[in-house]
Amino acid sequence: MNKQVSIIGAPTDIGAGSRGASMGPEALRVAHIVTVLRSHGLEVVDHGNLAGPPNPWLPPVAGYRHLAEVVAWNQTVHEAVHRELSLGHLPILLGGDHCLGIGSMSAVARHCRETSKKLRILWLDAHADFNTNTLTPSGNIHGMPVACLCGHGPQELVEIGGHVPAISPKWVRQIGIRSVDKGEKRLVHEMDLEVFDMRYIDEMGMRHAMELALAMLDGNTHLHVSFDVDFLDPDIAPGVGTTVRGGPTYREAQLCMEMIADTGRLASLDVMELNPALDVRNATAEVAVDLIESLFGKSTLMRK
Repeated sequence: MNKQVSIIGAPTDIGAGSRGASMGPEALRVAHIVTVLRSHGLEVVDHGNLAGPPNPWLPPVAGYRHLAEVVAWNQTVHEAVHRELSLGHLPILLGGDHCLGIGSMSAVARHCRETSKKLRILWLDAHADFNTNTLTPSGNIHGMPVACLCGHGPQELVEIGGHVPAISPKWVRQIGIRSVDKGEKRLVHEMDLEVFDMRYIDEMGMRHAMELALAMLDGNTHLHVSFDVDFLDPDIAPGVGTTVRGGPTYREAQLCMEMIADTGRLASLDVMELNPALDVRNATAEVAVDLIESLFGKSTLMRK
């Protein structure tokens, strides 16, 4: 794993249905994310926060809320993430809402095309985020990033990074899914996304799900993890705007992160949707940092 880590804050809730995720980057810093990562021998540089348009809090237009502002934020995120990848660093994007995954993952995909790397994306989330403007009444773009990355969305977003679609659905493994709209589910099935939903995890276990999600990684694979904090059960992570009961427990989430770390292939990370306004004494930020630490080497494994 790359030892040079770049922290990038993206303080916006521009694509979300509730305010507060804009405070997520600072909450993660308050929870000592930089100190924790440095304790594992990583060279961590915190580049501070990106700047972008404020949230106008307007109703949707043609099925999209704040499209121009979402485009501006994602273009800025794209350039920042791509720059760090080009320098040989491992970028960690601190959101912010999950619409920012469009900019982040299009940058990762661009970098992989430039370096002839294979890409695997692990999407840890309660939601498939495969909505379109015709499928969701809210128009909130934080429910659309995977669809946009796969070419289903407004031209201004799907073309970020200069390649349409930015990614193939075959590169994505979704884990922990438990809240999907009816029309969104049809589109996910049409695109043939590989989804390890909570029923699969209940029936087969997190270990089996992760073994399949991580299968066929090799030395030429760039592994990107997009960690939406609502992936976790709200009993341990209440500080998100879209809680869904029945998510992974703390132990299941730890196993998920440790198995990712075991591959040694993690090359970029998003941490999304943390909403301190809905949290309790920063507890969700602290559990998120704890799990991020497991991605970078903290392990409960004692046996030889």
